[in-house]
Amino acid sequence: MALTREAVLAELKRLALPGGGDLVSADLVRALTIEGGAVRFVIEAPDVDAAHKLEPISRAAEEMIRRMPGVTSASAILTAHGPAPKAPPPQLKIGGHPTPQEGGPQKVSGVDRILAIASGKGGVGKSTVASNLAVALARQGRRVGLLDADIYGPSQPRMMGVTTRPDAPDGKTIIPPKAHGVTMMSLGLLLKEDQAVIWRGPMLMGALQQLLTQVAWGKLDVLIVDLPPGTGDVQLTLGQRTQVTGAVIVSTPQDIALLDARKAINMFQTLKTPILGLIENMSTYVCPNCGHEAHIFGHGGVAAEARKLGVPLLGEIPLSLDVRVAGDAGTPIAAGDGPVAEAYARIAARLIAGGMA
Repeated sequence: MALTREAVLAELKRLALPGGGDLVSADLVRALTIEGGAVRFVIEAPDVDAAHKLEPISRAAEEMIRRMPGVTSASAILTAHGPAPKAPPPQLKIGGHPTPQEGGPQKVSGVDRILAIASGKGGVGKSTVASNLAVALARQGRRVGLLDADIYGPSQPRMMGVTTRPDAPDGKTIIPPKAHGVTMMSLGLLLKEDQAVIWRGPMLMGALQQLLTQVAWGKLDVLIVDLPPGTGDVQLTLGQRTQVTGAVIVSTPQDIALLDARKAINMFQTLKTPILGLIENMSTYVCPNCGHEAHIFGHGGVAAEARKLGVPLLGEIPLSLDVRVAGDAGTPIAAGDGPVAEAYARIAARLIAGGMA
C-alpha cells in the first residue's frame, strides 16, 4: 500500500502536545513531502521559546514516522517564527528631475551668502581654489560650507580628506560631514570612487537641487559652491533657482584660459549674478632650488581682464608642487603655513572685508 500524506498526518495526530492538542490540530506541520519511502516535514513553532519546548516532540515525531510501514527515512525540521523583520532604513536617492519652484531664485535655509567658484574651462585649478578658499575663510572665523557641484567629476572628497558616507536618517535630510572646519557635501561621498555618473541634464539639475535643499547645512556665513567647468545645466540651475551672492572666476594667465573665462563671465552677467572678482591661479613659479621666478603660463592676463571688467583681482596664487601634494593628501594647503597659504588668507580677508563672505 502506497504511503500517503493522510496516513502520515494521522500518525502525527497521535502525538500529544504538553499543553494539550496535537501537532496537526495546532497547525504546526508544514512542508510535508513524501518521495518514495522518504518523508520530510517541518514543525513550525510560534516563537523561539516554544521551539525549545518542542524539541522532544520533534524527535519523537521523527521516530514515530520512521517506524511506519513503507517509510525508509524520516526527517523533521524544527523552526520558529522570528521577530518581525525590521523595515529597511530609508534609502537616499540622488538625481531625478527637479521639482517645480515658484517665485524665482530662493535662499538656502540657514545660509547667509553663496559664492560660486567658476571657470570657463577645466584644468585651471578651480576645485583646488574652492577647497582652499573654504578652509582659509574658516580659519578666519567664518562658518563655511563647501558644496561640490561638479557632479560628473567630484573631487572635493579627496581634496578635503573625507571618506565618510553622509547619514540620511529619514531618507531625505542629508547630514553632511565636516573637515578642516568646513561643512562639506559632494555627490562623490555617495558613490564609489571609480563610479561614473551617467546622467542627462534633468538628472544633474535634480541632484543639484537636492544637494542645496536636502543637506542640513546648519547656520553658515558663506557656502562655497565648486561648479563644474563650462556654462551648462548646473550653472544655469544654480543661477536661476538660488540666490547667489556672486561668482568668483578662476583662470590661469594664458590667453586660451582667459578666452573661456570670458564666456563664464558672460554667462553670469546674463543670469544677473554679480562678478565679485577674479583669481589668477598658477600665477608664478619659484624654483625651490635656485629661487628663480618664472611665469610658465604668462602673467598679468587675469589682472588686465579684471581691470577691463571693473572688478577686483582678488589674488594671485603661485604654482607649487606643495599644492598638489596637499590636495592629494586630503589636507588643503590653506590649512597650513607658507606663501600659498598666505595668498589664500589674503583673498579670504579681502572677501570678508568687502562683505562678500
